[in-house]
Amino acid sequence: MKISLYEHVRHVLFEQQYDADGNSVGTNELSRWSSCIPRVYKNRRGQDYNCFHIIKSKNRVELIADYYVGVDWLIPGEKYVHVAPKLNKYVIERFSDLSNKESDVEEHKYEDSEDARELETESNKVQVNYLRMLLDAMSDPIVARECTDLIKIEWHDPMIRIEQDDDSLTPFLVVQFLQLLRQIVRKGLKKSYYKVSENLSNRVKGKILVGQQVKHNILKNRLTKTYCEYQVFGEDNSENRFLKKVFQFAIAYISNHSSLFQGNEKLLEGITSYIRPAFEHIGDLEGENVLRQFKYNPFFKEYKDALRIGGYILKHFAYNISQATEKQAVDTPPFWIDMPRLFELYVYQKLLEANGRDTDKIKYQYSTYGNSLDILIKDGGNSIIIDAKYKLQYRSNLVHQDIRQVAGYARLNKVRKELEIDDDRNIDCLIIYPDFSGISLSKDIFAENSFRLDNLCELLSKTNLAAYYKVSKIGVKLPF
Repeated sequence: MKISLYEHVRHVLFEQQYDADGNSVGTNELSRWSSCIPRVYKNRRGQDYNCFHIIKSKNRVELIADYYVGVDWLIPGEKYVHVAPKLNKYVIERFSDLSNKESDVEEHKYEDSEDARELETESNKVQVNYLRMLLDAMSDPIVARECTDLIKIEWHDPMIRIEQDDDSLTPFLVVQFLQLLRQIVRKGLKKSYYKVSENLSNRVKGKILVGQQVKHNILKNRLTKTYCEYQVFGEDNSENRFLKKVFQFAIAYISNHSSLFQGNEKLLEGITSYIRPAFEHIGDLEGENVLRQFKYNPFFKEYKDALRIGGYILKHFAYNISQATEKQAVDTPPFWIDMPRLFELYVYQKLLEANGRDTDKIKYQYSTYGNSLDILIKDGGNSIIIDAKYKLQYRSNLVHQDIRQVAGYARLNKVRKELEIDDDRNIDCLIIYPDFSGISLSKDIFAENSFRLDNLCELLSKTNLAAYYKVSKIGVKLPF
């Protein structure tokens, strides 16, 4: 049984009922739901980040979606939760109203009101185009290297049968793989020594394969032939053959399931057309266990991630390409996509793209004393500390907690030293959060040219929070 959720929305799993005599009904069901434990996506500095939340009370159990998109078991073999990358316009409007009240109480809880339930309809949903965000982020090789931990897949758990339209895992893996493969082709395919077996005429090269020689030549009285094995240096090695096989799976899947790629088919067609010529002279893969034999070269860093993602894709299709063309219900392992991390990388790519990919000025995940700043802009007197927040929930603090966090970064001596600030002036702080469906979360929304540092500094002066000094917040429009 599927329980469908959208980001930042809650669902009542069980509520205690009573019969006419006042006796409780469904006690066993309450006990079963109460025993559910949400999966932990990651643990950072001793704090668990759960994929979803289960709120338990004496007579009620509620399920609340968080910042992650995916599918997972609630009761193994019986009931699972599916969190789709959709948002409710009503929730966005509520967030806009509350976040603009800077002097209000810090915590705003999501209220499951009758009005909210009435507006929980498909016509009131907007779909976040997470594949376009991934395509944009991974189009830059610098950002692509940071995209290794965007997804968590539980291969050892029982598979979940879902409708194909609910499959977010396969399109995500296919897009990620194609972007990595494009980076590989742009740099040039890896060359290495690989073994070739061939039945040679009137000569010997390498070593003679005695068994094959007897079978193919001696028993057939081909006395001028010698079956040999020797090494060749080139691109037709096992790694490239493996990538070609996965590439064929990806093409078959895109052509047969174009509706799952959220209108990004033209972009993907351009990527596959760019990749295809590089693999025309690469042979077909023999044997599926070749993945275990690969040795990674630090010079070809993209290969490690591409081979890992490629292995996921083949494993998902059970190494059978016909499954990539079928249109039916699919079996998927439990998985979760880290949307906050994807949002950070999306903003980082836009900043790099607008500023000539200047990594000396734009530093991602600058770490100090156990803290990691999302983005640090090092530009003399125009230096900025940026914190990207993918937040629209009412159970957490909307503004004040985030401001304390980013203001704390500005007080770190290591950060001030990195920015070469030796006086008492304060560093500008900026919180960037998502804007959806044309609903403005801020009076000033990023335009394409606003990601340039000079325009960004000018925009900061217009978006200062009234209650804080040198702290601003700006919404960034996301594809939907």
